[in-house]
Formats: sequence, structure tokens, C-alpha cells
Amino acid sequence: MSPRHPAAPQRDPHKETPMPAAPTTRKQLLVIEPMSSGLTLLGAARDLGLGTVVFSHDAGDRVVPEAARAEVDTFVVVDTNDPAALAAAAARVHARTPLSGVVSGSEFYVDAAARIAHQLGLPGLPLATAEAVRDKTRMRSVLSAAGIRVPRYAPVSAPGDLDAAAAAVGFPCVLKPAAGSGSIQVSRVDDRAQLQAAYRRLTDRADFVFDQPEDGRALLEQYLDGPEYSVEGYAIGDRVTIVSLTRKLLGAEPYFVELGHVVQADLGPEARARIADYTTAVVTGLGIGLGPFHAEVRLTGEGPVLIEIGARLAGDRIAELITLATGVSLRHIMVAAHTGLDPEAVTPPAQPAAKYAAVHFFTAPGLDVLDRIDGLDVLERHPRVVEVRTYLRPGDPVPAARDLRCRLGHVVFTADSAEEEAELRAWAAATVRFA
Repeated sequence: MSPRHPAAPQRDPHKETPMPAAPTTRKQLLVIEPMSSGLTLLGAARDLGLGTVVFSHDAGDRVVPEAARAEVDTFVVVDTNDPAALAAAAARVHARTPLSGVVSGSEFYVDAAARIAHQLGLPGLPLATAEAVRDKTRMRSVLSAAGIRVPRYAPVSAPGDLDAAAAAVGFPCVLKPAAGSGSIQVSRVDDRAQLQAAYRRLTDRADFVFDQPEDGRALLEQYLDGPEYSVEGYAIGDRVTIVSLTRKLLGAEPYFVELGHVVQADLGPEARARIADYTTAVVTGLGIGLGPFHAEVRLTGEGPVLIEIGARLAGDRIAELITLATGVSLRHIMVAAHTGLDPEAVTPPAQPAAKYAAVHFFTAPGLDVLDRIDGLDVLERHPRVVEVRTYLRPGDPVPAARDLRCRLGHVVFTADSAEEEAELRAWAAATVRFA
């Protein structure tokens, strides 16, 4: 079953911070498979006066929404899972109209973007860094060697590895794909039988996404007890800037479905400093020195511990929440950094729209097929509501609540206090009904 992403964001000047005047130089940005927050990179590139080139397979899971294509100057159909085809297509485009930068439009193509940037002599992540942020086992190995705390972990590549991995990690633990995203095939396991069943599901080819090549590689790691946060920021060389701490709202275990996010998280100065210092060490240890990052950590009794980090924009509308609550546009910073512009010069922070910004994802546990949706019009009229989207149509099957694919839609809203945010979230959840 394929994950669904909201349609491309409609560019509304009343709901986005106006950006400064575009530079006069005409640079070109290549975006590989823009999805989720990666779609916003197209508008950000236009804001900064850049032309846009998109590489997409344009079939199956890998299709750019029609609403986003108006912001694309050059659209190239290529198998984005084929490194040789990507390299050849990039070389052809670059020879005709030189590119100034290349970025991934999703988690899955961060390493591909780095390879093309390296091939063409453009700004990009070091190849070793790109590979480490895409491979969770390598990520932990690099950080552990640098003396940075990570969960106990063991690699798994075949069913025969499970018992030894469980002995090394201990129960309860978490099994996840080595190079996955969106909490797909991620689950807590409490015993040997659950572990074997989870691994069988993980290697079920019927559940692969984006036609990604899979070889059974997984990661078994220590279950971390504590609240979960994401840390968003950006790096320019050795300087790391933390922009936001996001509170994450998760569904019931054994799965880790993200049901909402709140920017900023309400944490005391000491906890914020510990998370910021730890994340800075992670970013530095992995060599992320160009553009935004999205780190997920759990705040345990012994301090923050990394779940994973991506060298990209956060999905789930988090980048948009950050702009609303802080005035910082990480999508513009990403485009600027990867095209050789000074991110802080061309993307100065704007006035925040509110103290808090949040997203709530709608789910309908127990519903097999969607028949109708009620209450959306009520949400859209509320002055605090910024955006309302649905992902399914009547007659569509409703996936089981195991990962992001069970989410039926979302609402983005702002608030001036944590109490108001909680009240609006509860009101939105009660107002919209799926049947």
C-alpha cells in the first residue's frame, strides 16, 4: 500500500511570511522527487529567483501533484531509484543549462542528491555524511565511535540474525528498516515471537514504498522510555543553529504513528539546553554542515538520546509550523544553502504569526472504507485555522493504524498559549467526523 501525501501547498500570501526580493542572478535548482515538505522547496526557489528542475519517476508512488507542476520550469522523467540514470540525466541538464544546486525532495533521495552535487561540483553534503544519515545502522556506528550516546542496537539482515540481536539489545526493543521513513514498518516488540512476526512484516514486499530496493536490512534497538521531541535547525559549516524544539504526539504502541506536532515545545531552560547541546553534537559528529536538519530524540531519565536524524526538511507540516511560530523559513534556508547563497542574508526571520503553531492529524480507528467526512467547513471558518486538508475520497479504503498511511487529513492552527493549543486540538478532533 502506498503512502499518501497532501496535495501541493497552495501559495497564499496571507498564510505565508512574504520573502525578500529575489536576487537578480538566475540560478537553477534541481529537486529530486519533491514530496511532502519537499514540495515547498519549489515555491521557495521561485521566491529566491531560481529556476526549478524536477526529476521524478512520474509513476506509482513517485508522482508530483498537478498543483505543484506550475512551479516547475523543467520536468524530467527518470527512474530516480537508478543511480546511473540519475547521474546521466543530471549531466545532460547541467550541460544544457548549468545547475546551481541539487536537493532531495524527501528522505529517500538525500544520498542521491549528494552524489549528483559531488558529480557536478555543486554545494552538497559529504558523501559519507549523506550515507550515514540515510542508513540508521551506520548513523549509530558513526556517533558511537565519536563518543555520542545512542540506543543499544544491533543490525539485522536475515531471520537468523534475530536471536543474537535480541540478546545484544534486550526486550523491549524497536525493530525498524535500516533506511526507512514515516514510521513505516517500525514497531515495539516485547518478546521473541513478536520480533519474528515484525521482521516478517518488514520484509513483506507488498508493503514497500517508492519502489525502494530492499534487502531485509533492519535495525533492532533499545526501547527508549520518555517523551519524544524533534529538533529542527540548520548548519553552515561548523556552526549549528537550533531553530525549534517540537513536541510530538504519538499514537498507541506497539506502533509510533505521529498524530500531531506542536511548535514550540514547552520545556524548561535546562531541558532545552540539554537537548540543544546533544543535537549539536550529533549534527557535528555526522558532519552535517549544509542546510536544515530534522532530529528526533527521546528525553530519558539519563538525558536526550537520538532516535534518528535527517539532513533535510522535516515533514508533517513541521517546517510550516516553524515559520508560523518563529518567523524562520527553513525551506528558503535549504534552497539558499544548496545553491551557494548566504542563507541568513537572503532569508532573514520575519515576525511570527503566533507563539504556538500546531498540526493535528485525523484518524478513524475501526473504519474500513471512507464514506463521508463531516465538519470540515466548520474548521475552515475558525480564525485560528491556517490549513485544512484531507487525503482520501469517499470509497477509499482506510489503512490500519500502523504508520502515517492511516492518517486521513490534517488541520494546521495557531495559538497564543499551551492551554489554547490543547483546547483547539480537542475541538478540531471532535468537530471532524469520518464515517
